[in-house]
Amino acid sequence: MPSLFKQGDVMIGGIFPLFNKEIRSIYTFEREPPGVKCAGFDLRAFRWTQVMIFATEEINKESTLLPNITLGYRILNSCASPTNTLRAALTLASGPEEIKSTSTCPPAISALIAESGSSQSLAVAGTLGPFQVPIVSYFSTCACLSDRAKYPTFFRTIPSDYFQAKALAALVKRFGWQWIGAIQSDNDYGRNGILAFTEEVKKLGVCIAFVGTILRTHTMDKILDVVEMIKQSTVKVILAFIPEGDFYPLMKEVVKQNITGIQWIASEAWITAPRPSTPEIYKAFGGALGFVVQKMAIPNLKPFLTGISPHADPSGAFVRNFWEIMVGCRSVLPGEHSATEATNEMCTGNETLLYSQDMFFNVTQLRVSYNVYKAVYAIAHALHQLVFCQPAHQPAEKPLRPCLNISEIQTKQVTAHLQKVHFRNQFGDNVLFDENGDPPASYDIINWQLRDGQVQHVSLGHFASAANGDYKLSVREEEIVWRTGKMVPSSVCSNVCPVGTRKAQIKGKSTCCFDCIPCADGTIANSTGAADCTPCPREYWSSERKDACIPKTVEFLTYHEPMGIAITAVSLLGASLSLAIMIVFVKYRETPVIKASNTELSCFLLFSLFLCFLCPLTFIGRPTVWTCMLRHTAFGVTFALCISCVLGKTIVVVTAFKATCPGNKISGKFGPAQQRIIVCSCTFIQIVICILWLKLDPPFPDMVFRYSNRKIVLECNTGSEAAFYSVLGYIGILAIICLVLAFLARKLPDNFNEAKFITFSMLIFCAVWITFIPAYVSSPGKFTVAVETFAILSSAFGLLICIFAPKCYIILVKPEKNTKKHIMAKI
Repeated sequence: MPSLFKQGDVMIGGIFPLFNKEIRSIYTFEREPPGVKCAGFDLRAFRWTQVMIFATEEINKESTLLPNITLGYRILNSCASPTNTLRAALTLASGPEEIKSTSTCPPAISALIAESGSSQSLAVAGTLGPFQVPIVSYFSTCACLSDRAKYPTFFRTIPSDYFQAKALAALVKRFGWQWIGAIQSDNDYGRNGILAFTEEVKKLGVCIAFVGTILRTHTMDKILDVVEMIKQSTVKVILAFIPEGDFYPLMKEVVKQNITGIQWIASEAWITAPRPSTPEIYKAFGGALGFVVQKMAIPNLKPFLTGISPHADPSGAFVRNFWEIMVGCRSVLPGEHSATEATNEMCTGNETLLYSQDMFFNVTQLRVSYNVYKAVYAIAHALHQLVFCQPAHQPAEKPLRPCLNISEIQTKQVTAHLQKVHFRNQFGDNVLFDENGDPPASYDIINWQLRDGQVQHVSLGHFASAANGDYKLSVREEEIVWRTGKMVPSSVCSNVCPVGTRKAQIKGKSTCCFDCIPCADGTIANSTGAADCTPCPREYWSSERKDACIPKTVEFLTYHEPMGIAITAVSLLGASLSLAIMIVFVKYRETPVIKASNTELSCFLLFSLFLCFLCPLTFIGRPTVWTCMLRHTAFGVTFALCISCVLGKTIVVVTAFKATCPGNKISGKFGPAQQRIIVCSCTFIQIVICILWLKLDPPFPDMVFRYSNRKIVLECNTGSEAAFYSVLGYIGILAIICLVLAFLARKLPDNFNEAKFITFSMLIFCAVWITFIPAYVSSPGKFTVAVETFAILSSAFGLLICIFAPKCYIILVKPEKNTKKHIMAKI
């Protein structure tokens, strides 16, 4: 197995995906299997190996870190395959093949720097962990690797995906994206990354529309299935949590099919990868946003990289692959034959990399390479503390002396000291590991921008964990170049419901997909995106837009509306007529017609009718406690007085005509005193009923909501229904007695028989009040008041017209009939 190797007193191993794809072989089991063949030399991974070598040589030159101890290395290729990674790990753990047999027993590796892929690291950590071999990864971010029970010797210099998932979720929240797609690699890195991200965004109400899965070894049909998934979806934002090597075939197909208008969110595995960072790929992926670990410029690294040459190190593995890509020619070393080489022209030996402008030599924005650099130094510090029993760079009065023989170094001890490592490197960064082997979380936000025809990875923000366990995201939004233009792209399954509507979940679809249903009457949604409509308070109703509760219309009978004006006019007319008739009666009190109708009772009756006509005025206007008590009791008492007067007149008529019979003395027993007693006693009973009513359960103003949802009817609640109907019933009893007596006296001899007119008036009175009860019960709102006032006015006019109109007619129109002779004509 080819390797980059240098022997030292203490050896560390390294596994890197120098080739990004394994060429599958068919095993026939008829002969020994061929060796592993890989394709796709990865310049990025090759630079990682060179940074490890550079850091090792830098440490060996340093006098304060591992003095007098040479740090050696052996670096193998994994082909980005878990199987080959495991093969490489077991090869390293079993000892180097490059050591000559004549050498003394060399030390085994004390630590291993591996690997970039999480699936590969899982294979290594699971295999070497039980042997207590410390493993430090530079690019494996799967949160599953933080499980100390399964992987007790695993460390890394890149933050876990647990933190990256939080960072990506914070970014999604920042820009208000609710409906996004996701693409994962078909390995532990992709699956666990998307799982962690999904758990985070679900807390924010974000929905994942689809999850596409690809891998670099997948067939084109599977890649096209994912492309079709993207085309069919309505999402405008897609997260690609996938290594660059797995994602690149899909990126090319997306560009080929001209799928634009998508805002891509990247994981740290591909956002700064050089291979896809081309103007061609930018056509579809320009404006991509993602998180990466902090960048660093390592001094003296560029001269080291430009000094790589197959002529300087003829036996160096992978150097010739690198040289062929960088220079464009194939080097032929002494002793080799070049006749069969036809892929590239032969090198002349004068080629140089000193003036190359390739991105490989840009050491100002090292990110993963810097993680490799920190991993080497972390292992060196752990070995220094183990061997010298004190931290490196600590001032010492005497020359450092080892407290442990390097031949006695145990990997278990290295693991223990690696857990305790905590130092500040030359760049001012603290290098340490938490209890799970993870470093502190810190990311830069990267935006793909095209400048001068080149794709630039522009840093526009930062995400870091705080001391209290919280996280802080800062973004310079105004500098972001979006794929869709200057505006922040929107990605929702359903637009936010406007005010006045609520969400209604669509059956069988994600919670982010919903219809907007207008709020029902009486409920509102005064904010956008409301899940439910809020009922208005009882005294309020929803506006037309259903976005605010407005006071309900308050309804009661007023003086300003037509009905109120009509009732007021009729009431005043009736009262005026009553007063006018009373004046006529007073003026013509000595005439036979007035004397025959009992002047005193007639005036009492006219006064009670005057009060009855004024009663409806108490039913108009906003109900109050006093008006509610007054309107019903005044109505009951005045009508009781009125009917009592009519009853008195009826009895007078009956007794007056009975007195014409010889020997009948009944008229002498029913004089003015008895008449007053009848009127007062009958009225007093009603007064007692009203007093009890007001004392026990009086009427009160009430708001009635049952008639309409949009208005409140203010009316007087009778309080006690029994008392209210007792008042009506008592008036009815008096009216029936009057009707019966008047009916019996209707044929008594007289040219002016008043009993007939009382009969007609009582018939009208009873008819009105009999029809009043069902109309009163069934009338809504203020019409209830109108019905009651109509009954009062109708019955009062019936009494006034039937009893007093004939008399006024004789007095004012036919005065010649206003004589005693005419009145007694038929006796």
